[in-house]
Amino acid sequence: MTKKVQFLAGLFLVCMCVLMLQIVETRILSVISFYHLAFFAISMAMFGMTAGSLIVYFNPMLFAPERLFANVVWITAAFAVVVILSTMMLISTVVIDPARGFLLAVLLWGKVIAALIPPYVFAGMAISLALTRSPWPVGLVYGADLAGAAFGCLGALVLMSTLDGVSAMLMIAAIGAVASCAFALAGRDYAKNTLPLWLGVLQRPGLLAVVFALIALGNAALQPNGLHLTVAKGQIEDVGNFDYVGWNSYSRIVAAKTSRNYPMMWGGSSKVQYEKIDQRYMNIDGDAGTAMYRFSGQIGEVGFLKNDITNLAYYIRNRGRSAVIGVGGGRDLLAAYVFGFRDVTGVELNSIFVDLLTRRFRDFNHLADLPGVEFEVDEARSWFASAGRNRGFDLLQMSMVDTWAATGAGAFSLSENGLYTVEGWHKFLDSLAPNGVFTVSRWYSPKDVDETGRLLSLAKATLLDIGVPDPRRHLVLAAFDNLSTLIVSRTPFSRDDLARLHDVTAQMGFSILVSPDAPGPSEVLQQIMAAPDVAALQALSAKFHLDVSPPTDDRPFFFNQLRITDPASMLRAMQADSGVIKGNLGATIVLLIIIALSFVLVVLTIVLPALPSVRRVSHRLIGAGTVYFLLIGFGFMFVEIGVIQRLSLFLGHPVYGLAVGLFAIILSTGVGSLISDRLPLSSPRRLMLWSGALTCYLGALPFWLPLFVGVFEASPIVIRAAAAVLMVAPLGLLMGFGFPTGMALVNALDTRPTPWFWAINGAAGVLAASIAVAVNIAFSISTSIWLSAICYLLVGAVALALARGSPAACSSVAVSIDLPPDLRKVI
Repeated sequence: MTKKVQFLAGLFLVCMCVLMLQIVETRILSVISFYHLAFFAISMAMFGMTAGSLIVYFNPMLFAPERLFANVVWITAAFAVVVILSTMMLISTVVIDPARGFLLAVLLWGKVIAALIPPYVFAGMAISLALTRSPWPVGLVYGADLAGAAFGCLGALVLMSTLDGVSAMLMIAAIGAVASCAFALAGRDYAKNTLPLWLGVLQRPGLLAVVFALIALGNAALQPNGLHLTVAKGQIEDVGNFDYVGWNSYSRIVAAKTSRNYPMMWGGSSKVQYEKIDQRYMNIDGDAGTAMYRFSGQIGEVGFLKNDITNLAYYIRNRGRSAVIGVGGGRDLLAAYVFGFRDVTGVELNSIFVDLLTRRFRDFNHLADLPGVEFEVDEARSWFASAGRNRGFDLLQMSMVDTWAATGAGAFSLSENGLYTVEGWHKFLDSLAPNGVFTVSRWYSPKDVDETGRLLSLAKATLLDIGVPDPRRHLVLAAFDNLSTLIVSRTPFSRDDLARLHDVTAQMGFSILVSPDAPGPSEVLQQIMAAPDVAALQALSAKFHLDVSPPTDDRPFFFNQLRITDPASMLRAMQADSGVIKGNLGATIVLLIIIALSFVLVVLTIVLPALPSVRRVSHRLIGAGTVYFLLIGFGFMFVEIGVIQRLSLFLGHPVYGLAVGLFAIILSTGVGSLISDRLPLSSPRRLMLWSGALTCYLGALPFWLPLFVGVFEASPIVIRAAAAVLMVAPLGLLMGFGFPTGMALVNALDTRPTPWFWAINGAAGVLAASIAVAVNIAFSISTSIWLSAICYLLVGAVALALARGSPAACSSVAVSIDLPPDLRKVI
């Protein structure tokens, strides 16, 4: 019994490490690269796990059952060592915009792939051996596998909340070494392994575990001077100028040392003379920035905030209650106080910023000491959907909020952001007092109104959606230099409001772009304001060759305005010198580079090695089987990526969407796979019922999901996460039948091409992850889910064709194959 428990514990830990590694790598990638590449870690994990499984399959002599314990010990130890090496490569990795050198960008992304894949190869080998060579029932072993993977999703959140990103990677290596220790205890013969002398350290997993744990903890204690990311967004970082570095599951926050300079403002009037002040700059994930001023508590010290265009709305609303979305360094909360508000609430997703203002830097900035200032650590949409909507705010401000550094100007702009959708703005407008205003500031380009145009389109669509008959009377848009500020009023602006705004803008040197009492200078903005309905707003995108359609939760990519289905839009981006669309093009090229590199790797390391297994096999079987496993590979990944991106909005952050989404999908598909062994699809009727049920569930999901989200959106994060798992569970349960059923069908006809079908399914999963992201951006998340429904509908038809090929094909799903059932849960 002890031996079995030790073995299962080892498997649990290594599977947990695999999922923790995927999620922590998304945090690392978000700093050195772009957050929309979270899917990339999933894709590379699938690739590595499939490759590792096939290595075991094609080398039965090297991995004989009698050497199970010896092999899993050194392979798991090697996993731990390779995680360390992978971490060293990642922290020294530079990625650049393809515009700065296409071939160099390809080479650098090849390095990222080389850093990410190896740990998963070893993990795939270890898990495959555990599942196919162990002396215990596969259901029990598979259960330990599933439990480890599921808890790994949650464990990643714990690691990122307690350690910095680099130290978290090192701790995963230590946990991997502990897994090797558990395997070693389960099989006392591990020391007999005939490894080369220089690999003898792999037979000492206990030593590795202690050393790696000490390195991880020591590195965390030394931050920011220990092992750290050397490059962020293509720029080498000066750690000597860091005063504080904080990591959590949301982001990495860096606070620079205090400097004396002119106050950092987004759009300070050029007609005012400013004095230098003490301030510290902070950035999020190496890109999005904010500042914290030295503030002793005397309001006059920050009076210069009256001259920033982001605070224009305070000139018409400065009494009652105000709220700020995105506290950052506290400048917007100070602005509310400067103009006269004494009931000010700051809603901040990232607890690090609140901690800096209320504890760590409280002596530097006394914002938290001002009476009437409150902080709420929560996701803005959820908070305003619950407590916020009952507050009746007179002014709600959201200035330059690029959550997790999703800047509209850079290649990071493909990140989804629920703060800039029609559904999100519903929550914000509902929280206003009858005469309240909502003000948002974004980047502006006089030559190309790209982001400003989409902001205006979003505001108008939201007003139309809540029943405002004439949105033009509720909108004012002003600009200065490269910044614009939009003011949305619940009720039509009064004459006094408009007169005051015109006076202030003239005095400050700002310009009015949109106003109820005067036509604006921009033809694009005029056409947006003239559009009679949402359909007309969406049609303008084709006319401008720029996506100015109002973002929704189904297509929440506010920062992406490149229309990849429009050749004229692509040409326009290529000709642009800067701006949002130029950054979008760079991000799209990176996406294409990754798809191309993934395709080459899949062909060379998975497809070609498996090709000999199709020789002398029926062409009909190969054709039908290949289509079947391509379809379930693409179908699974389309829905997985779509669900994760949709959950990102519901749960408030991509990392939560990734962790909770993977937890639910892994657990439920694994259970479905296990049930398929006991409840096989043993007749054409069962096959059609399964395919039909899954197709109907997927087809209906985009319709009822918004209603489901609406019920739970105001709930605490724990309730929302539980609701997300409840939503995903039936879907995963049904998808879990796909792979084992397909294997039963083809093996009933011929077992020889089994490796080919494994390879095809793995290849489809790896490539589909990238393609699904492109589909979601170009069309919608619903489109991706509906494509998945089509795939599973066709799967049913192909399954029937395979079943007709052999009367025995549907008799049992419990077909013995010498390949890892572990991948059932991810393919």
